[in-house]
Amino acid sequence: MKLSWIISTYNQPESLAKALLGVSQQEGQADEILIADDGSADATRELIGRWQRELPVPLRHLWHPDEGFRKTTILNQAVAAAAGEYLVFMDGDCVPHPKFIADHRALAERGFFVQGRRCFVRGPFVADFEPGKTPVWLWALRGRISRPHKSLRFPFPLVFRNQGQRGIIGCNMAYWRDDIVAVNGFDESYVGRGMGADSDLGSRIYNLGRARKFVYGRALVYHLDHTIMPRPHYAANRARLDEVIRSGKVRCEYGLNQYLPANK
Repeated sequence: MKLSWIISTYNQPESLAKALLGVSQQEGQADEILIADDGSADATRELIGRWQRELPVPLRHLWHPDEGFRKTTILNQAVAAAAGEYLVFMDGDCVPHPKFIADHRALAERGFFVQGRRCFVRGPFVADFEPGKTPVWLWALRGRISRPHKSLRFPFPLVFRNQGQRGIIGCNMAYWRDDIVAVNGFDESYVGRGMGADSDLGSRIYNLGRARKFVYGRALVYHLDHTIMPRPHYAANRARLDEVIRSGKVRCEYGLNQYLPANK
């Protein structure tokens, strides 16, 4: 199974540096890595350039100009460019566990998408968090990591198969590429941060007839805490999502198809 790892980012080079260090420490690598960059400045480009020379797998940088929050657009472009049949998504302010990709490979199953969990490295300790060196269990005991039950890799995974709305988060999820193509990818009609596009994609995948593997104890990420950005469009996005759930809608109108080769 060819696996593409898509990592989104926007002007957080310090966090992305830690994320890419975690990428370099994987015990089982992806076949390719794509950075979906929503218009970051030169510091991010330079960081990615250094890692392109050091990582053992191809690292591609997809970028578009900064014209406001357009994460769904650059994610759709990354999906269109991805060569893998299985796509793992992670945010660039998260550090993956060394077995993150190996776990996602093991969890992949036709008919399902995988939703991994996240814990939070608390803000005052983010600068000191070192991928591969920080004793996570000790930090969890000392309260430096919140939600400690989501920070540790269990001897066996806890997997709940469902079609629930709770916990659909884009920072740690994986889909079969042909399922994403079937629903036309991320809906670019969603505006701004917060509730919306990730839950919308998961909901339309449900409407396609798929289910979710909701996983604890495997495929872990450590979210590097930061200031929460305002979400002025929350109500409109929530209403759009509720309509998708109510109607059973499968394909969005303004999505992935505009970037696929047949439509160029």
